[in-house]
Amino acid sequence: MMLSRLTLGVAILAAVMLFLSGSGTRFGLWPFPTGFMLLKWAAYFGVGAAAVALVGLIVPKLRAGHGRSFAAALALGLAVAAVPVYWMQAAGQVPRIHDISTDLDNPPAFVAVLAQRGDASNPPEHGGPAVAEAQRRAYPDIRPLVLPLPPADAFAHALRAARAMGWEIVAQDAAAGRIEATATTLWFGFRDDVVVRVASIEGGSRIDVRSASRVGVSDVGANAKRIRAYLARLADSAD
Repeated sequence: MMLSRLTLGVAILAAVMLFLSGSGTRFGLWPFPTGFMLLKWAAYFGVGAAAVALVGLIVPKLRAGHGRSFAAALALGLAVAAVPVYWMQAAGQVPRIHDISTDLDNPPAFVAVLAQRGDASNPPEHGGPAVAEAQRRAYPDIRPLVLPLPPADAFAHALRAARAMGWEIVAQDAAAGRIEATATTLWFGFRDDVVVRVASIEGGSRIDVRSASRVGVSDVGANAKRIRAYLARLADSAD
């Protein structure tokens, strides 16, 4: 039946669009707004194919001899639609900010990475009190890490942890206690900037981290997740 083949074809098209939305952006085939548009239309096509497939499975005349095609279209359409729906829900649960820091009174500044930011749409400066307040409400657990180590040892652990995270190290200055790096997201290939600051305090060292997206209004929680993962790795390595 033409309808079953067409429905399965639309579901496959949705899957292709889903794949290309991120991979095409990552490899520079188009800018990220185009990738987001493909992601949105992948969801539309996926939902549409799933809806038609469900009807095809329910109506006996349509299902006869074509149940497998409709079932495959239903499963594939729902699987494709689930991805953008998940990200939309995740985006709605976090504030529309893209710059996270463990020190909101004196966020570590970007220096070395500035030359690599190109035409980044987001400024390198921190967004100020409004962004800080939004972060406090959404991510109260993002705080500095205190290690009972002298700064030189803490810096060495911090650098190893940064490398273990898979970040591209842009600059390292043990004397200044500064590490700057770039983290690349897996799917869309977004390049986010990270700076780690190691400071001497009584009884040890204080580690502050700032992670900021170069593009996009909301990071869907990615920068906070990155900081949590990094500090957890650093704390484990320093035990």
